[in-house]
Amino acid sequence: MSTLRLSGDLWMGDAPLIRNLALEFPAARWSCLLGRSGVGKSTLARLIAGLPGPYRLEGELAGNGRALAGHVAMMAQDAQLLPWADCVQNVTIGARLRGARPDLARARALLAQVGLAGLEGRRPAALSGGQRQRVALARVLMEDCPIVVLDEPFSALDTVTRLAMQDLAAKLLQGRCVILITHDPLEAIRLSDHAYLLGPLGAESLALPASPTPRDFTAPETLAAQAQLLARLHSLGPVLCAG
Repeated sequence: MSTLRLSGDLWMGDAPLIRNLALEFPAARWSCLLGRSGVGKSTLARLIAGLPGPYRLEGELAGNGRALAGHVAMMAQDAQLLPWADCVQNVTIGARLRGARPDLARARALLAQVGLAGLEGRRPAALSGGQRQRVALARVLMEDCPIVVLDEPFSALDTVTRLAMQDLAAKLLQGRCVILITHDPLEAIRLSDHAYLLGPLGAESLALPASPTPRDFTAPETLAAQAQLLARLHSLGPVLCAG
């Protein structure tokens, strides 16, 4: 599946949420969606991931003219782990829900890849916030989908852990079409190849530094782009609808 395209109007019930969307998410690149709280970022994330809700798109959402079912994995802000299941069981939940035999060896290998070797038998309550997000990342990798939606996946983490998780995700999700929803300007600047600022009337394409991702958070061009984006976000008025 190549470039993912989304166009049209996003509705929440009987009310328009975002009009005149025209978004392109290239394959093997990170694309970011930003905007004020309530503009509809998470609603778009759920729409792309195929999750049910009181929203609809009057338009088109497809990759290379094909439907997305079975091609999208999602990682949310809350790791959404099963509290009664250990790490391996959480990573392989997709296969079990489909009635397939889980590949336990691959699940353990992925947990080792995200730095959780030796913790495979632990349940979520025995893990730190960063460790739970690593389990969620391993679960996304287990699904091996070409499109990955990240809906503010690191926002609950402390700054140092957050930067480490950004670097790890950038490394392990190479070659996939990644759509990142975030409210953090630095996260957007560090990770994105393409970025859009969402508003009720559509999406504005944002300029990003030419340096490769993940960008050095101490680099002058990264800090300058972060400041410009923060000023742009600060200039926007409040959004009253949920999304």
